[in-house]
Amino acid sequence: MSRRPEWWLYFLAKIWPITWISAQATKWPVVGGFIARITVPMFSKKNLNISYIPINATVEDSTNSPLPGAIVEELIKRSSHRVIINRCTCRDAKQCREHPVEYGCLLMGDGTREIDSRIARHIPVDEAIAHHRKLVADGLIPMTGRVKVDNFIWGVRDRGKLLTVCYCCRCCCTILNSGKYFPPEAAKSLVMLKGVDIVVDSKLCTGCGTCAAECFMDAVTIENGIAVHNASTCKGCGRCATVCPNKAVTVRISDINAAVGDLMGRIDSLIDYR
Repeated sequence: MSRRPEWWLYFLAKIWPITWISAQATKWPVVGGFIARITVPMFSKKNLNISYIPINATVEDSTNSPLPGAIVEELIKRSSHRVIINRCTCRDAKQCREHPVEYGCLLMGDGTREIDSRIARHIPVDEAIAHHRKLVADGLIPMTGRVKVDNFIWGVRDRGKLLTVCYCCRCCCTILNSGKYFPPEAAKSLVMLKGVDIVVDSKLCTGCGTCAAECFMDAVTIENGIAVHNASTCKGCGRCATVCPNKAVTVRISDINAAVGDLMGRIDSLIDYR
């Protein structure tokens, strides 16, 4: 088992602002290109491949299809081992006032057996599912996939046996605050769940701009008094639908089984978490 004492979590929270600064620094003149060349390889291709699960999405296919939130539950059931990190580094670093800092990441796979019990709880399947449901009910957005840097952060040998599920809040999450600054190669590693479609009802939209202000990829703009969605830059987190005061934005998944198959296929190609 790796050695990560309890103070490690507090240390991470102190240095975590570096992640926000480094993402934005890739856009700085003169030095931005140099910073991008150093950081992008760590956060692209096989080192980072993640998808947000839009838990507020409407499923358009048969009534027997699972809901989006059940995708993570299926991963939990298949996993060989699971831990919950005791404190969320992002929320701790930002001193979050919207969600408890104890709502930490859920990690799965054989690699989690190596994580020090001083920074995480080793848990059975039912406790992991209960944790997932509680955090989703609190309005957090699940994000899952391969995050290579987590092997170092949590003290796990990089054997491709660590699956990450973060529960992201717009106020604190590093990616939800910095994604729009990502160079194109890194942005590609944020993969929209297959079949997700964002629909704006022009009859209900007042052009207030709330959705545009909350979109972490600047994928929503206000044009001629109406919200316009750009599917090419959207990552499908569903935040726009959550914050719309007029319920003018809807997130739909045309075929949830195809979405699950695509996500599971990507995860299985990168991580052995069972």
